[in-house]
Amino acid sequence: MRIAIDPFMHRHLPLEAIPAKVKELGYDWIELSPRGDFLEWFKAPRVFPDRIASLKKALKDADVGIASLLPMYRWASNDETERQAAVKHWKRAIEIAVELGVDTMNSEFGRGPHPDKGSCYCCHTGSMIEACEDAWWRSMEELVPVLEREGIQLNIEPHPEDWCETIQPALDIIRTVNSKNVRFLYCAPHTFYFGDDTRAMLREAADVLAHVHVGDTFNHKASSGLRYILNPPGTQARVHQHLNIGQGEVPWDEFFGTLAEIGFDGIMTACVFAWEDKADQSGRFMRQEMQKYIDQYWK
Repeated sequence: MRIAIDPFMHRHLPLEAIPAKVKELGYDWIELSPRGDFLEWFKAPRVFPDRIASLKKALKDADVGIASLLPMYRWASNDETERQAAVKHWKRAIEIAVELGVDTMNSEFGRGPHPDKGSCYCCHTGSMIEACEDAWWRSMEELVPVLEREGIQLNIEPHPEDWCETIQPALDIIRTVNSKNVRFLYCAPHTFYFGDDTRAMLREAADVLAHVHVGDTFNHKASSGLRYILNPPGTQARVHQHLNIGQGEVPWDEFFGTLAEIGFDGIMTACVFAWEDKADQSGRFMRQEMQKYIDQYWK
């Protein structure tokens, strides 16, 4: 199992300083999420030979590896020009993974077009779900052969506000891709969007599960839907958060216990975004807590 951290809360550091910081916090692996000087959100990668070389050196000096690269592009946009640009960026990101010796990437199903290019950005309303899914399948037709040729595994998660934001149909869609290089990522902070039975959901995902994100969250459906109170009343906004273990309501014994039961041996990433003012403390705490559960359940 690779125990990694998403260093998003440390993105103010230079790219070459990230490996040493990750090692300082107790990790041997990084899940490298979007940042302006590498895999920028939705735009072409800001990557060139000198940057690759300096990152490789920093990784070697710190004795840290990249468990996964996390690109975010508009591969499910129903604007064809935008979708084609996303596929081009994806192909370059795959090349970068190969250059770095990284064998895994992960991403989300996607939220569709840029808000300026669609009449409705909120896929959960149903107004764009079919068009976004069709666009995503066109992208996968181009990308899966590249992933298979290069030996890169892609782990995909449903995300709140994506065209696919629940555990079903996400699992069946991934199974329908029918490639050993495309697997499922279960994000614990999205647990209460997925459903209410953590054990059942993880067992259902067992055959395609390769990656988990670890972070706590509140059950936004609890207390008659008032666990979070939003203003003005009746707003359609929905919330979730990525907290330290124990600060929310994810049932951690069920989560880790079921992962051990199904023989999970993939990537486990500390994925906390809520505490930039105490990012070091959060990173160390999450590493200790994850190890505590691993020692308890993976005997």
